This record gives sequence, C-alpha cells and structure tokens, in this order.
Amino acid sequence: MLDLPGAVAADGRDAGVAAHYGSFNVEQRRLVAGEGFVDLSHRDVVRVAGPDRLDWLHNLTTQLFTGLTPGVWTTALILSPQGHVEHAFTGVDDGEAFTAHTEPGAGAALVDFLESMKFMTRVEVSLVTDEVATVWRSGGSTDSTDASNGTYELIPRAELTSYAEQHGPAAGLWAFEALRIARGEPRLGLDTDARTIPNEVGWIDRAVHMDKGCYRGQETVARVHNLGRPPRRLVLLHLDGSVVTLPELGSELRLGEKAVGFVGSSARHFELGPIALGLVKRNVPVEADLDAGGIPAGQEALVDPEVGLHFRAVRG
Repeated sequence: MLDLPGAVAADGRDAGVAAHYGSFNVEQRRLVAGEGFVDLSHRDVVRVAGPDRLDWLHNLTTQLFTGLTPGVWTTALILSPQGHVEHAFTGVDDGEAFTAHTEPGAGAALVDFLESMKFMTRVEVSLVTDEVATVWRSGGSTDSTDASNGTYELIPRAELTSYAEQHGPAAGLWAFEALRIARGEPRLGLDTDARTIPNEVGWIDRAVHMDKGCYRGQETVARVHNLGRPPRRLVLLHLDGSVVTLPELGSELRLGEKAVGFVGSSARHFELGPIALGLVKRNVPVEADLDAGGIPAGQEALVDPEVGLHFRAVRG
C-alpha cells in the first residue's frame, strides 16, 4: 500500500504501512462517512487449527470460546497468574481454524506461549503473517466515537492490491488511530504497561467474559470486579490545541507536582482536536486538569472506576 499515490510511511512499531495518503483529516472524514479502508497489514496474524482449538482457547484465555459461531469476531486476553495482561488478540473462527491479529511484533511471543500450553491437545499453532493481512473497513457511523464504526477483515496477503482497488480509497494509520483513541480503545503495549489488569482499561465484557470457567489470572479480575476499585483507570485526554506537538508515548501524567499516570497513544482528531489515552490512578479527580508531558490536558472518563466497565460499552 506504500506504492499508492500520496502514501507517507508510518514509523516505529507501525512501520510498514502508510501513516497517511496526503490528508489524515480528510481520511478520517471519509472513514466516518463509510468510505474506504485502512491497511493494517503490519499486524501479526496467528492461526490456531485442530478439533480441540475452541475448548483449548476457552481454558487459556479470558474469553468464552466454547461454541463460538463461525464468522463471529471476538477479542481475548491472556493474563499472567497475577492478572496482568500479557497478550491481546482479535479474531474469527471459520469452522476449521481460529485466525487472529495481534500487535506488530507480538505474534511470535504469542505463538511461543500457546505452543508451551499444548500438551496432548489436538491443536496446531502457526504464525501466518506472511500469508494473511489485516485490514479495517469503516462501518459508516456518523459518530466517530461509536465502537461499532468499523470491522476488521483478514484477507490473503497476495490480494491486498486488488482489495485496495475494490474497497478504496485507502486511509492511513493516523486517521485510524485518531478514531480508535476517540472510541477509547486501548492498544496493548501503548496504552497499557506490564502491571495493567483488564479492569483498568475497559476490557471487562469487551475481552473478558465474566461468566466462564477458570483461566490464568481470573482470581485478580474477579476480585477487583466484585469488590470494585481498580487501582487505575483509562481516560481520554483532551490536549491543549495551542501546543503544536503531541506528547511522547509514555510521558508522565502529572497533577501539580505529583506523577499520577502516563500518556499512551495520541493523535489529532478531525473534530475533537489533539487527543490521547492516559492511564491514571483511580483517586485522581476526573475534573482535574493534568500535565501530559508538558501539555495541559483535560480528562474524559472512559472506565467506571468501581467495576471496570467501559462507559461507552454500557451506553451502547
């Protein structure tokens, strides 16, 4: 897709796809209007095949996989024994295999973990990024904060060019990220750290099924969900638009002289202006203005601090 007219390459962990194709604001508006797609082919893709795959994934992850209907997309997490998020992936089963995309560069570690948990189970795990590409198509919602405003697709990598011809115009990653941040959807490793539990970032119900059986890390998730008070919470930061730059990933969030969290993803939204996701201590007042790496920022609550549910998921 970097050969398309106007393509400017992204960098860092998102290298390999276009940041934009000339105007990320125009591209955002097109996506919200239901036009075009986003090339996410830099994301790793993992396939789990075999007759035991769904029951096996059900036992390993936070999600309900038993009886998963083919064609239904789902998001799942793998936690540490202490309940910290180690892997996150979103995928779909086709009746023969479950195929999922995950963060760029995270696929090999996910495969290694899954391989280590196979034992006598009839499953086959493989990294298929060279064969399968991830794309995202707009759902056409007029509300850019609507979580239903788009869908992922997994296509043969060899068909990317023809896909672009059929579903264009292409929009770059900057447009996609701005809409994702506005929806309050965290990315593992950008908007989370090694201590993050699902309750802090709105993954309860979205990626954690609260009525399934045991899985690694469940005790922490259930205890915090039942007793309330996750130690931190995800917020949408509305950054001072008079500042030209965006905060660096991982910058401290400060309330006065006190460090109270960190800045995750940031972008320029075509309606909201400069925005970012932040993870802050639960006792930080939502109405308090913060310093986001030297940039003044107001907060918008995304996660209920008592139970860890995402407010927009509750409303929608």
